[in-house]
Amino acid sequence: MLLVSPVNAEENASEKIVHVIPIENEVEKGLEAFLNRAVKEAEAENADHIIFEIDTPGGAVAAAEQIGELFQNLDIETTSYIVNRALSAGSYLALNTDNIYMKPQATMGASGVINQDGSAADKKAQSAWLSAMKSAAESKGRDPQYAAAMADSSIDMPEYAAGEGKYLTLGPSSAEEVGYSNGTVDSREALLKALELEGATVSVAELTISEHVARFITNPVVVPILLSLASIGIMMELFSPGFGIPGIVGGLSLILFFYGHVVAGLAGMEAIILLVLGVGLIVAEFFLPGGIAGITGVAAVIGSLIMSGQDIGQMAMSISIAILVTIIAAVILFKSMGGNRSFLRRMVLTDQTSSEQGYVSTENRLELIGLEGKTLTPLRPAGSAIFDDERLDVVSEGGFIEKDKLVKIIKVEGARIVVREI
Repeated sequence: MLLVSPVNAEENASEKIVHVIPIENEVEKGLEAFLNRAVKEAEAENADHIIFEIDTPGGAVAAAEQIGELFQNLDIETTSYIVNRALSAGSYLALNTDNIYMKPQATMGASGVINQDGSAADKKAQSAWLSAMKSAAESKGRDPQYAAAMADSSIDMPEYAAGEGKYLTLGPSSAEEVGYSNGTVDSREALLKALELEGATVSVAELTISEHVARFITNPVVVPILLSLASIGIMMELFSPGFGIPGIVGGLSLILFFYGHVVAGLAGMEAIILLVLGVGLIVAEFFLPGGIAGITGVAAVIGSLIMSGQDIGQMAMSISIAILVTIIAAVILFKSMGGNRSFLRRMVLTDQTSSEQGYVSTENRLELIGLEGKTLTPLRPAGSAIFDDERLDVVSEGGFIEKDKLVKIIKVEGARIVVREI
């Protein structure tokens, strides 16, 4: 039998590489992007162990499931160290790691899935989440009934203060009792000792400035605020001369939204291209009649926003909130400008060029009616024709007339001269 002395064990531990990766604040796509990077760095350095220090109230189910899959696919041993709370999606992340340790005051559980407005999710979403929680527990050899009780309030566990109607939340002692926690430690050093990794080289992952910005911007609470600022700023800019502060605020809000979502890996080039196309069509609307370009441009911008969201339903709600806030802002702006007249003066051209002021409209040349001439260009339906050595801009009755065809003037309405092919 080969015996390893304590000295040799310490020497072996000193050769180990441990990566510590924090999981803080809400679980969302920005966190997923950060964890993907941090895990790749650990794999590139051939780390022997990854410790996830968890302190989160939960977050988006979609992001949690992606992160859970990331943890499951790791060949490196993983440990969740719950330093404060691992609630909702946070408990799911912990269940996907090989070991769980907790600080003395830490908690995990309360994992019911809810909508953004705080209401309970539909039965289909709840069933899927319940199954995901149980599978995560089973994958690491833990009893799935406690994971189920964390996600299903109908499961009665009064012995853990989780009677029917309450989600299960475990403290350090109860988590150890049910086999969900490997132990309670009050510091990272104590955790390394418990894992027999004393003396190991420890590398702590940190968020970059871009990742900090991305995590903040992709927060479900921040997204509708940014979109509201963007739409209000653009709306106010359209009703004021020149380009000022509202336009700058609106433009920066839109840029920040897409910057954060690109960094988080949510928005791809297709969303950016669609946004640029949409903005171009909206600008083109100022020079083109009909309104089609403007409507198409707005639809393209909204489409690019939806494509950039981590959840279509959530993004649609954020856009709806932004539209509602913009309408309210428009009404307030309308009232503050003194009602209809003063408000409409900013949107509608009210200046008149009346004959009393010395303006004369285009001469109505009725004497041209009946003249015959020849087309100088094809009429599609507009073009040019010559009548008694005078070149005139004319339109056909609606059909196409080729060049060098004989035509007759049948109607004159101001500058509009209508011809018919002879």
